[in-house]
Amino acid sequence: MSAKYIKTLILFSIIFVSNALVAVSLPDFTQLAASEGKTVVNITSIKNTSVPENNAPPFPYDEHLQEFFKRFGIPGLPGMPPNENAPREKQVMGTGSGFIIDSDGVIITNAHVVNDADTVVVKLNDQREIQAEVLGVDKRTDVAVLKIKAENLPKVSIGDPTKLKVGEWVAAIGSPFGLESTMTVGIVSALGRNLPQENYVPFIQTDVAINPGNSGGPLFNTSGEVVGINSQIYSRTGGYMGLSFAIPIDVAIDVANQLKKDGKVSRGWLGIAIQEINKELSESFGMKTTKGALVAGVEKESPADKGGLKPGDVILGFDNKDINISSDLPKFVSSTKPNTKVNVKILRKGKEDNLIITIGEMPTEEVIVARKNSDQNKVNRIGLVVKDLTPQQKKQINENSGILVIDSQELASNAGIRKGDVILGLNNNPISSAQAFNQAIKKIPKGKTIALLVYRNGDTLYVPIKITN
Repeated sequence: MSAKYIKTLILFSIIFVSNALVAVSLPDFTQLAASEGKTVVNITSIKNTSVPENNAPPFPYDEHLQEFFKRFGIPGLPGMPPNENAPREKQVMGTGSGFIIDSDGVIITNAHVVNDADTVVVKLNDQREIQAEVLGVDKRTDVAVLKIKAENLPKVSIGDPTKLKVGEWVAAIGSPFGLESTMTVGIVSALGRNLPQENYVPFIQTDVAINPGNSGGPLFNTSGEVVGINSQIYSRTGGYMGLSFAIPIDVAIDVANQLKKDGKVSRGWLGIAIQEINKELSESFGMKTTKGALVAGVEKESPADKGGLKPGDVILGFDNKDINISSDLPKFVSSTKPNTKVNVKILRKGKEDNLIITIGEMPTEEVIVARKNSDQNKVNRIGLVVKDLTPQQKKQINENSGILVIDSQELASNAGIRKGDVILGLNNNPISSAQAFNQAIKKIPKGKTIALLVYRNGDTLYVPIKITN
């Protein structure tokens, strides 16, 4: 046997074994599809709207064709110009997915799939179509609960999303673009993802292909357990681009139980605005780490205000749970029952302290927008032109002090300060006047990082600025 033949045989063996190992390591989703596909439903939502008839006929108007209809005595000529003032009923339809959590017909889906619908129809895996009752909708978490009249339905098994690991295989079943019972697979890309305007859900990020119509469908682990509800995608095209987000099933089940029982969701509430602590803010507050949630604002007469929390405090712990990143806090607070007393561990001016705060119930209220002013003044050291607030402006934003930014240049502009912002504090000290602020800025040593507490469109946040001149 030649050496060349032996080398070829060895190489072939290596390739064969490698392929075999790869095949063994990849999961087989065939059993999951067969068993759990029965628990997934297709949802059609129908909204009836009255709209004025437009001028466009069903097909182009033609005098000869109209004469044809007249001769045969056909009323309601389809080509005649309609009465544009006559209202007509129009149905707007949407589709999504859902899954059965109770064998007596209780179904979970996304709130945006069924919200404001006049009729909701559920299509089961066995092709039965049943009109559903909406038991409750929670827009904050995008969870809705439906009920259909059916018995002995196959239901999902609920998993534990806290045991998920990045890189773990997961699968989705739903109806993308109306294509029922479609399975797609991928891996967990990240956990506890905090999305803009979504403060109450620590999303599971995956690379599972999710498209319109998948919303409300289940995300399964390899054991066939539901660990999330497919809810959102990040896309610049309207279709899948590799980033999908699912609501953890434990969050959804808690919401669903409250909706079934009370028809609404009761959440804990502190009444604060928070932000992430970056390296610059950590330096300005004299902190050694970036852990915690920075309190950027405290609403007057809120539970936080009554409990002693102040802007500039850093919340390190809530009810004996560590706050590693700011997004940890909202989920802990919202899951706490109102009127519960909790221990809140804080860092204030370099010293740790503990506050006992009675959690309130989250209200529904509108955001107040600060007014802007166009007056001019001198540019200060960091590139800001500021002016004292009028009594009317203070009343509008519900603050006793602060200054209005009427122009932002150089350092301040690069740091993110905008025209129309209201500066409430400098390094945790309230600002009484534009003059006092400019004088304080002059005294800051070069190379020092300051933290400005800024009010913007109803929210407050800290903006770090490093003095370079």
